[in-house]
Amino acid sequence: MVRTPLTPEERERGESLGRLLREARLGRSMTEVAAGAGISVETLRKIETGRAPTPAFFTVAALARELGLSMDDLVVRCALVPV
Repeated sequence: MVRTPLTPEERERGESLGRLLREARLGRSMTEVAAGAGISVETLRKIETGRAPTPAFFTVAALARELGLSMDDLVVRCALVPV
């Protein structure tokens, strides 16, 4: 399967999500957060650094739950235009 290239906007949204997740960890280790969300540390690292700018919905939902973030808040804070 060939993935279509991401747009600059999609990359920017992924970087925003990564920044938000890093800030929300509040000093917790990546290992602790990843284990709590049921994902690998490498997956979390890729999301936080923008190397995985379009993570799966359920991955984002698990991270949001683990970090005490609402999905609505994530959408608003990562949107490139006001929602």
